[in-house]
Amino acid sequence: MAERAYGQFCGLVRAVELVGERWALLIVRDLLVGPKRFTDLHRGLPRIATNVLSARLKELEDAKVVRRTARSRPAGGVVYELTDFGRGLEDVALGLGRWGSSLLGDPRPGEIVTADSMTMALRSTFTPEAADEEPMRFELWIGDVVVHAIVQGSRLDAGPGPLPGADLVIEAGPEIQALMSGELTPERALRSGAVKLDGDPELLDRFVASFRIPPGPAQEPAALA
Repeated sequence: MAERAYGQFCGLVRAVELVGERWALLIVRDLLVGPKRFTDLHRGLPRIATNVLSARLKELEDAKVVRRTARSRPAGGVVYELTDFGRGLEDVALGLGRWGSSLLGDPRPGEIVTADSMTMALRSTFTPEAADEEPMRFELWIGDVVVHAIVQGSRLDAGPGPLPGADLVIEAGPEIQALMSGELTPERALRSGAVKLDGDPELLDRFVASFRIPPGPAQEPAALA
């Protein structure tokens, strides 16, 4: 790893040398949701070349961040999963995701949403101090992508896929970002059709309170003449 060395004796430097390469943290992000086959990882990161994915996985294996395990039948096959050491990156990934969520704005051309990215978005924007002690079960659809979240007080269980018996099913598009950041109120979102619900509309307020995108960068003050 000498070609990536920064020449500084610093913990942050060591971390960047290890997971600062392009795609590395996104591989970690998707594995934080759960173990995956090589094809699953490539499907979730369609722009990564297969040789680059192989190289990143090898580097993360060598660093003891990722390991390969063989699954028993009927599923079978080899899957990649995070080691305990690799799972230590969870707070880092959630913190960066929360910080970066304030920079999203509108989707760029060609950008996609995946079930893993939405699952981690829910985890990173979860605001436990605003959540209610009464359990809430949400199912969220962004286009064809579906994820779910179960909130009870400070506890969150979020993952890919539908949630049978959800208290509220939310269908939205890119407007979900404006809703979670407070730029769009639940009332306006419903009136405009940006969000569609199946369930108690009042629960949308609780969803928005529980999952908040932080404020973006403040506008720079005008330079003095």
